[in-house]
Amino acid sequence: MFDLTGQVALVTGSSRGIGYAVASALGSRGATVLLNGRNPDTVEVAASRLREQGIKARAVVFDIEDVDGMLRAVDESVRESGGIDILFANAAIQHRESLATYPLPEFERIMFANLTAQWALGRHLAVQMMARGNGRIIFTGSITAIRGRRDITAYTAAKSAIHGLVRQWTAELAPHGVTVNAIAPGYIRTELTQALSNNREFCDWLTSHTPRGEWGTPEDIASAAVFLAAQESRFVTGQVITVDGGLSSTMM
Repeated sequence: MFDLTGQVALVTGSSRGIGYAVASALGSRGATVLLNGRNPDTVEVAASRLREQGIKARAVVFDIEDVDGMLRAVDESVRESGGIDILFANAAIQHRESLATYPLPEFERIMFANLTAQWALGRHLAVQMMARGNGRIIFTGSITAIRGRRDITAYTAAKSAIHGLVRQWTAELAPHGVTVNAIAPGYIRTELTQALSNNREFCDWLTSHTPRGEWGTPEDIASAAVFLAAQESRFVTGQVITVDGGLSSTMM
């Protein structure tokens, strides 16, 4: 089960953390993985690490804030690979500031990168997937679109819209054999959450409110991504799967 041999997967924001773990997991199931990031050296190092493990991996460099450049890079990859079967749209940016002082330009920038650019990339590949009659689109959502958190007003708005996009796109793409889902991670221990994981007060709060009693790992997200990317999940679409150790499901 979950054999991805012959499939090509584009994983954005995959030079480290959740994206890298997902690329590794998809590749270990036989997919050719296209790793993405803004820094050519960093992405190539990540791709080389996967190739050393016997995974077919290539670097695709683009910045999600440059939509035109992103789509050109994707089209070039499509020409080289013959098509992209799986999209794991993971790249994102963040700005933390209280609502009262949150600058409008920052709100627009975060919304553009985390919503508009995701829409543009997903739509671009969805058209090609519809023409082939098969495809998998997986967005990275967020637990903050389910449970509010202070100081991230733009990020929460964008991720909430992504959750809605999953449902709306399903209505249009499911008849063409393309599934659309999102994974909403809870608190996952990565380089980007290092400051929080080093905060004893926050860690105590998190473990006491999470039934599992611990932080998640990037591999926890990768397991869900493999399921959603595989043919075995062909009847699963329009869903936001929360991977958070039970944090959003209880009143602990």
